[in-house]
Amino acid sequence: MTGTDAHAARSPLHRVGRNLRNPFALSYLALCAVLLLWAIAVNIPDDSDGAMAVVVPLMATAPGSLVLLPLPGGAWLLIVAVAFGALVNASIIGWCARALTRGNRPDATR
Repeated sequence: MTGTDAHAARSPLHRVGRNLRNPFALSYLALCAVLLLWAIAVNIPDDSDGAMAVVVPLMATAPGSLVLLPLPGGAWLLIVAVAFGALVNASIIGWCARALTRGNRPDATR
C-alpha cells in the first residue's frame, strides 16, 4: 500500500462508513426511518391527536437529534435532526458491535 492508501483506510470517514455497514447499525437506521415516517403520517391530517407523535423519533435518536432541535426552522428541521441523531447513534452502535465481536484481537485497520 502506498502512504495515501494507508491513510485513506484509516481516515475517520472510512471508519464511520464501516461502522454504518454493521447489521445492528443498519437495523437501527431502518427502525428510525420507520418511526419518522410514522410520525409524519400521523401528523398529516392536522388534528391535535398526532402532535405528540414527533416525540417518539426524537427520543429514539437522542441525544444527537436534541442538539439540532433548538435551531429555528420548520418540519424539515425535525427530519434533519432525526437523521443526524440516527446517523450518530448508528455509528456508535456499529463501533460497539465491531469492538465486541472482535474480542481480544487487535483492530486490523488501526
